[in-house]
Amino acid sequence: MNITEISSRDNALVKELRRLSRESGIYRKLGHVWLEGDHLCRAALTRGWQPKIAVFSKSFWPLAPTEWVQAASKVVVLDDALFADISGLESPARMGYVMPWSADVQVQAGMATVVLDRVQDAGNVGSILRSASAFGFKQIIAMKGTAALWSQKVLRAGMGAHFALHLVEGAEPAVLQQLQVPLLVTSSHRGDLIHESALPWPCAWAMGHEGQGVGEAVEALASQHVRIAQPGGEESLNVGAAAAICLHASAVSASG
Repeated sequence: MNITEISSRDNALVKELRRLSRESGIYRKLGHVWLEGDHLCRAALTRGWQPKIAVFSKSFWPLAPTEWVQAASKVVVLDDALFADISGLESPARMGYVMPWSADVQVQAGMATVVLDRVQDAGNVGSILRSASAFGFKQIIAMKGTAALWSQKVLRAGMGAHFALHLVEGAEPAVLQQLQVPLLVTSSHRGDLIHESALPWPCAWAMGHEGQGVGEAVEALASQHVRIAQPGGEESLNVGAAAAICLHASAVSASG
């Protein structure tokens, strides 16, 4: 096993890790993503992902579990100050993985899917991925204008859901025709109430921009519109909350 100790801020790997932790879409250029913290790393390993490099802080290195160390072919040990410097967390983690990444543009037909139409808040995107994984949706299609799926903020909000999902980024509306499942769209003023609706399975749910909702091009492909009852009188729901309600309703309908 190749073990390297690094103490210089000018080291090429350190510079790369710093960019991966701070620039939301840089993984597309560099071809790998940075997973910081034991929770994300454990989630990746559980789903069969293999890290390219395992990175440990110097103080944690003697305590690192063997399975975390042996998962990667290369191990890097960073001075604690360096690890803190590259960290995107207020309280830096003590370990992380560099994972290989490549763009996947192939939509998988017949699969329960969530379409993200220009959802821009990273927290909302991560939350939706987490709900999708919990309720049996296996594919995410992010339209152009959606927050970078593998950015650090989305990864943290997703809590490991990424590794259970087929993720497609930068899609145009035309690719949705390849899904071959009904496309459902929520609206505050159109369609039947979700709790009174017959929901198909598998299906695809489209979740739209926080302020503008689902765009015309995506909505034009919808086979069904539904509304979420809001007896409290609010005008609309946060898109992450709306997604959780819709995906859960589909999962219950499918199991029933």
